[in-house]
Amino acid sequence: MKAKKKKWLYLMMETTVVIFGNGLYALGIALFVLPGGLITGGSTGIALFVNRVSGIPVSAFVSGFNALMFVAGFAVFGKKFAANTIVSTVSYPMALWIITKLLPDVPLTDDRILCTIFGGICIGAAIGIVIRAGASTGGMDIPPLVLKRYFKIPVSASVYVFDMLILLLQASDSSGEQILYGILLVIIYSVVLDKCLMLGAAKLQIKVVSSRIEEIRSAVLEDIDRGVTMLKSQTGYQERDTMMLLTVVSARELAKTEKLIHEVDEDAFIIVNKVSEVSGRGFSRKKKYLKREDCHDTAAAEIRADRRGLRIDE
Repeated sequence: MKAKKKKWLYLMMETTVVIFGNGLYALGIALFVLPGGLITGGSTGIALFVNRVSGIPVSAFVSGFNALMFVAGFAVFGKKFAANTIVSTVSYPMALWIITKLLPDVPLTDDRILCTIFGGICIGAAIGIVIRAGASTGGMDIPPLVLKRYFKIPVSASVYVFDMLILLLQASDSSGEQILYGILLVIIYSVVLDKCLMLGAAKLQIKVVSSRIEEIRSAVLEDIDRGVTMLKSQTGYQERDTMMLLTVVSARELAKTEKLIHEVDEDAFIIVNKVSEVSGRGFSRKKKYLKREDCHDTAAAEIRADRRGLRIDE
């Protein structure tokens, strides 16, 4: 009962963080992008173009577009993805509508440079907060994930391409100055997002010391679907021989991995390091699954006895 209550409490905190992130996103759009007459990428950029052409409110278009992308994401990725995305799908357009109604035509500044800088900071930080919570902002986040699933195109590359195409779409009824500010805005929020998530080619190396290391190893293999390496080590105080778990995950997977480890052992000692580049199975090369009879790691085979195969991506 206590574990169930703790799980619900964590879920509520996670949902609150996602709502806060989407509120910050809406605040950046309402206080800086719209008053500054800026153009931007993502679903908001498409909404700004449609608003200029047809007069459809930005919040209304974003609601419809995000709902459409949500359905597409559900069809491709299933229920788990939908559960992580639905909060953003609803909260962002709602927050944008509320803020624009409460603060109509009240710009903080008339300086476009300041609007570009602070708009970019708000958007980048907001997306980073949402992703760090293990969720998605929905909308134009989903097409890059679909391309990644079917064509193995890196998500960061797809996002940049889509953003630039959306800027070009808005260029038809924008001045040269607006286009330049729009490009600067995308660059700023992309840099802020990268700083928040430590994205790019970098990954995160996790080392774990725990008295329940076998259970943690099984959990990481099963639930995170990442390879692990077991390192022989010795405790410093008691000089007791033990095993240390080593694994590498993406920034998106960090929060989920830490949560999973602490669910197994609240006292687990975790070290997280940023690594500049990772290559090999599971990252630069496709994951490979071996049948149990082909696996020479009998210890791992015992842990994963309830599965058909063992994944090797180290």
